[in-house]
Amino acid sequence: MNDVPIRDETIRLGQFLKLAGLIDTGADAKSVIADGLVTVNDEVDTRRGRQLRPGDVVSIAGHRARVARP
Repeated sequence: MNDVPIRDETIRLGQFLKLAGLIDTGADAKSVIADGLVTVNDEVDTRRGRQLRPGDVVSIAGHRARVARP
C-alpha cells in the first residue's frame, strides 16, 4: 500500500483514483466505481463524489492506496 498525499483536507473518490495512479482517466473512474469495483475502508462505495479524508484506504483490483496528509 502506498500513501498518497493530498493538498486539501478532503478529496473526491474519483479524483483520488487518478491521483494515486489506480486508474488512467476520469471515465475509467466513473465506470469502475459504478460497477462496484472500488472499496473505501473495505466497503464497496459507488459514489464518485465521496469525500475521502487522510487515513482512508481505497482498493481496486488488489491495489491499495491510503489518503495521506501533505
